[in-house]
Amino acid sequence: MPQPQWLAAGLRLALYLDLALVFGLPLFCLYALHRDERAGRFARRCRALSLGGAAAGIALSLAALVEMARAMTGASDYAALQGHVLAMIVTGTDFGVAWCVRVAALLLFMLAGMNLRRLHRLRAPCAVLAAYGGVALATLAWSGHGAMHDGAVRYLHLASDVTHLLAAGAWVGALAAFLLLAWPRSTLHGEALALLSRSANGFARIGTGIVALLVITGALNYWLIAGPVMPEFAPMSYGGLLAAKLVLFAAMLGLAAANRFALAPRLAAAARAGDPPAALRAIQALRRSLLLEAGAAALVLALVAVLGMLSPAPG
Repeated sequence: MPQPQWLAAGLRLALYLDLALVFGLPLFCLYALHRDERAGRFARRCRALSLGGAAAGIALSLAALVEMARAMTGASDYAALQGHVLAMIVTGTDFGVAWCVRVAALLLFMLAGMNLRRLHRLRAPCAVLAAYGGVALATLAWSGHGAMHDGAVRYLHLASDVTHLLAAGAWVGALAAFLLLAWPRSTLHGEALALLSRSANGFARIGTGIVALLVITGALNYWLIAGPVMPEFAPMSYGGLLAAKLVLFAAMLGLAAANRFALAPRLAAAARAGDPPAALRAIQALRRSLLLEAGAAALVLALVAVLGMLSPAPG
């Protein structure tokens, strides 16, 4: 791709990662933490990170809007862009409507998070923040292939894209939360160790649902984009990048299975036995696996960012 397209792909990747965390971290606190734990140190860390992510999401959205205006006008210099072009995109395109919804959702996310913290009303913002974050993440569907159809197929594709994005955001958010719990300075304390053990072992059902949604919507999305046709698998082609994405996704499934069936039970056994050295070894092994899985997830999102700008047609 030419350099400007690489910039656009980089912005897409940054938005995917950022908004996945803005949605996924509060969602994790909602389903993994007990009510009293949602006022604890770990929940506050998740909330602070997601609030920072919301602010970054607004900045990235502004940059994406400017880049879209440059691409639509063919301007070689950002200084040549005029205000009416940006206004036209915001008010006259589906991308612009989605952009406005995203920025509004992120502003509401920040207001809700800061006000709830300041007023000490904790105790319930996880669902509210996850809802605002989910809306912001869902708007990215309008910047991909889902917006290329008309009629009923358009709505089916957008619904599938939104579901795919939310499932991916839930997975990325869970990975980030597990890494926060497994980081050295937090796992030396008994409560954090117990929380990591319980949440890692209790993630199986939710993780299975996430994987099922990703597989079903991923297959449907490909069918709606390319139809019953196998793409060419040349390097840097749509098919080649899609194949790389599937290989990385399979690697993530393997790592997740290792976490579920080997590493998390080992940690639970060490925690029950009150064996600190064994618990430390289990945490270190789980942390390494989570880092590998998070790296694979970042690469998958990078490929998705590029694939959303490519056509599956050969040549």
